[in-house]
Amino acid sequence: MLHKAVDSYHNLLAEKELAEASRAMLDEGLERAKLIFGGRRLSPYLRPHFVTEEDFARVCSICETVWGAIQKVKDATVKDSALIDELGLNEIERDLVSIDPGYVMVSPTARLDSFLTEEAYSFVELNGESPAGIAYADAAYEIFSALPVMRRFAEKYNVRHLSGRRLMLDTLLSAYTEFLGRRPDAAPRIAIVDFRGLPTEKEFELFKDYFESQGYPAIISSPDELEFSGGKLRSGDFEIDIVYKRLLVNEYLPVMAEHPALLDAYRARAICMVNSFRSKLIHKKALFAVLTDERYAPLFAADEHAAISRHVPWTRRMRDRRTTYRNEQIDLVEFTAAHSDKLVLKPNDDYGGHGIYIGWNSDRAAWDAAIKHALTNGDYIVQERVRTARETFPALQPDGTIEFAEQLVDLDPLLFNGKVGSAFTRLSFTELANVSSGGGMVPTFIISEKGTGGD
Repeated sequence: MLHKAVDSYHNLLAEKELAEASRAMLDEGLERAKLIFGGRRLSPYLRPHFVTEEDFARVCSICETVWGAIQKVKDATVKDSALIDELGLNEIERDLVSIDPGYVMVSPTARLDSFLTEEAYSFVELNGESPAGIAYADAAYEIFSALPVMRRFAEKYNVRHLSGRRLMLDTLLSAYTEFLGRRPDAAPRIAIVDFRGLPTEKEFELFKDYFESQGYPAIISSPDELEFSGGKLRSGDFEIDIVYKRLLVNEYLPVMAEHPALLDAYRARAICMVNSFRSKLIHKKALFAVLTDERYAPLFAADEHAAISRHVPWTRRMRDRRTTYRNEQIDLVEFTAAHSDKLVLKPNDDYGGHGIYIGWNSDRAAWDAAIKHALTNGDYIVQERVRTARETFPALQPDGTIEFAEQLVDLDPLLFNGKVGSAFTRLSFTELANVSSGGGMVPTFIISEKGTGGD
């Protein structure tokens, strides 16, 4: 059904007037909704990503099961410092994660990056610290739903879109209620905190507008604009109850001593921070090493272990050590050197595709150099290759024409308090599907044939 639906959509684009009207409306909508990332279109494609109702139900079930295991990793670190060693936290990070955020969930909002194919469903990363794209996806849904080509497509197929901004607000409010131990007396005041001038600032504006439309005062602020005094965190005259933290720990650390108000207020429990500094525990890519290492299997229930085995790629922190691969003892360095065709090296704590070495795209000398760098110059993981997803999409060219091109398709379910509530999809011509390194984003629509559900 999915292939038939995609073909049906592409056939509609063969109608020149329909395609041109849709392209013009898309461009106008992207500009109006601030869907611009670093000065370029965030969605340079004339088709959203379609996922069937059946597949999406399976995705939700798998994500939520694996999330249960992830939460257990956080709980176990309280009792087992060896787990913190395995995750690769430095001393400053250890101090930050030791501060109780005032709520149980390690990351109230998270994003699991994954590939969905006909044969498999596999995760590649988790963004548990500061997942972007929630508000962008909502705005993109609204734009794509109104396109003439989508309205024609919806005559034949049930089309369901998702919404994340309301869930993000609910997540902030539920964390704040747990933090207080009671319902707040008045609408809490929300600060969206990150550095100024970032490509994601447009998304902060979308959130601010939405929060205020729902009756919650909001401000966008950077760490240097915050002041903590008299038991209150402020940005100018704006007193803050909730910090929606989009600031990454790695980016805050270099300026933390100079601008300590955020940390001081958090440590003093003067604010509820979502996600908290404790989310650093699971933002480390070595989380997958804990999930897939047989030594930690007793942490997980049978269904969690089964989901991990099927959907989380084998991962280890890259060190000169012996470990296991599919229940066999291996020398990790020798194994990595001998299997470049199925392994990738990634920094344990970075984003945007930085510092990644793809074994199957490297010659012997380059792969050996990558291993040496991983061992001596930084904290790296080695991870097994997963089956990637590829589909043909109508890509918009600078001159306004449409070129049908095969894209890497990275499906990104968004979790709110451990439940999948929204999703979007990143597309790329290369093997790195991330917007910050040049990829694009489209909304993910859940579809079924008319008469089979959703009428």
